[in-house]
Amino acid sequence: MTNPGPVKGTLKHSLWEFWKYFSENKGAMIGLFFILFLVLVAIFADVIAPHDPISQNRGAFLKPPAWHEGGSWEYILGTDAVGRGVLSRIIHGTRYSLLIAIVVVFLSMVLGITIGLIAGYVGGWTEAMIMRLMDIILAFPSLLLALVMVAMLGPGLLNTMIAIAIVLLPHFVRLTRSSVIAEKRKEYVIASRLAGASHLRLMFNAILPNCLAPLIVQATLSFSTAILDAAALGFLGMGVQPPTPEWGAMLANAREFILSAPWVVTYPGLAILLTVLAINLMGDGLRDALDPKMKRS
Repeated sequence: MTNPGPVKGTLKHSLWEFWKYFSENKGAMIGLFFILFLVLVAIFADVIAPHDPISQNRGAFLKPPAWHEGGSWEYILGTDAVGRGVLSRIIHGTRYSLLIAIVVVFLSMVLGITIGLIAGYVGGWTEAMIMRLMDIILAFPSLLLALVMVAMLGPGLLNTMIAIAIVLLPHFVRLTRSSVIAEKRKEYVIASRLAGASHLRLMFNAILPNCLAPLIVQATLSFSTAILDAAALGFLGMGVQPPTPEWGAMLANAREFILSAPWVVTYPGLAILLTVLAINLMGDGLRDALDPKMKRS
């Protein structure tokens, strides 16, 4: 039996080195802690939220935040046009925004990596057909393509996630393909092939692990794109449908009150802004920590 000690030691050293470079990036750490905070909020939304996000209070229409004249600490961030607490809806909206981002990135990453592996490894007319299809998808503005797909499939949470996943798919396919092409010519792949490794083993055991660093960064940054696209579709009325407390749908429902009750629009928009900013900061930190060229000596 071989001694796994050196392998475990190397892995531990690599993880420690990654965390060292990542933790030196203050912006990335701020983004990481904010995302962890959002995850906790999403998990414990039922406990944290002071009110039901869907139930209406007909005696509290467009009530301002607590620190404004006429406000009440019962509704800290005020209420919307039908008396629902803005804070409670933002808290529960965290669940939907994170759920959309996780499902979308998982679908597009799994499909994109698989298709990109096939394109980069097989080559020839298979690669040409796959990449031309990805070029066609990229030729359309992403939001417009997602809007058309949701219009065809019908508005709703599931169809929104499917549409955004397809929009993000080409980015993973192109990145995986280019990484596979660079890796498959290296000596360790040639040695594995000469040793009798099957094509699937070469693709998934030999080549793919060495292509994961840029894909992890792309996946992280795709979280923010998924949240923004979902919010945009919700704002246009083609995404998550009322009364679901999704941030984009909250903005859509509050459009006519931008001047008379700005808090109904401001706080959901601020939630989107801070979440996307935190994800981008964390993505930049991951890129710097995973890319040896970005590491400081």
